[in-house]
Amino acid sequence: MKINENTTVVIRGAGDLATGIAHRLYRCGFKIIMLEVRQPMAIRRRVAFSEAVYDGTITVEGVTARFAQDVAQALKIISENSIAVLIDPEARLLDELKPLALVDAIMAKKNLGTSMDMAPIVIGVGPGFCAGLDCHAVVETQRGHNLGKVIFSGRARENTGIPGEILGFSKERVIYAPADGKIKVFHDIGSIVKAGCVVAEVSGTPVEASIDGVVRGMIRDGTEVFKGMKIGDVDPRQIVDYCYTISDKARAIGGGVLEAILYFMNFAPKRSDEYC
Repeated sequence: MKINENTTVVIRGAGDLATGIAHRLYRCGFKIIMLEVRQPMAIRRRVAFSEAVYDGTITVEGVTARFAQDVAQALKIISENSIAVLIDPEARLLDELKPLALVDAIMAKKNLGTSMDMAPIVIGVGPGFCAGLDCHAVVETQRGHNLGKVIFSGRARENTGIPGEILGFSKERVIYAPADGKIKVFHDIGSIVKAGCVVAEVSGTPVEASIDGVVRGMIRDGTEVFKGMKIGDVDPRQIVDYCYTISDKARAIGGGVLEAILYFMNFAPKRSDEYC
């Protein structure tokens, strides 16, 4: 890669998986600008650069992201070797940002408007994208043999709706809102809890942990939530450090995105002859 080449990568989304991607690309020399909604709702907040929208800055494993009010400030932030986070849910600022690559890591499980003409290299993360049709490549997000694989033609596996298993627990480790309303958090990220412990309440309705473990993820206190919405998760391994470090899944996906970008920079045409 030539030293004077454009190395700016724009990432749609700044949740924990997008943060894993951003962290890996940043460590490899890319300039990163992340696009978020006005009120991000990350669960694993301690490892989500989206928290910069609320707090102004956040550092994850030695890499700092800072909130930018506008494009000029975002460009200044990346020139100072930090990651910039902008509010731009519809990616309307791309013409001003002029990135080498666009990565859609919103994790909406459907395409919310990303297309191949938005940047020289466009990568879709997870279900909802077709490599060769609406992006140049897709990175697999489903746990298992193909996690992090770069797909140059076709789609990632569809969402199963079943959370990944940890120590034999799957759905049991996820916390869902029991009602519509504002959440009041009693046991935030890093807290050790027992099954049956009331970790929060929504509109006066208690929210209990289903298993023993450490609260690894919890939506921001005071957030308006809806019944059935994922609001937290408990890790049965009870290793508090995992709350503050990037997950194996996010690292694998980040590696796949890095591979895809470097592949297109160095070797490949950017359009497949096959379609989804």
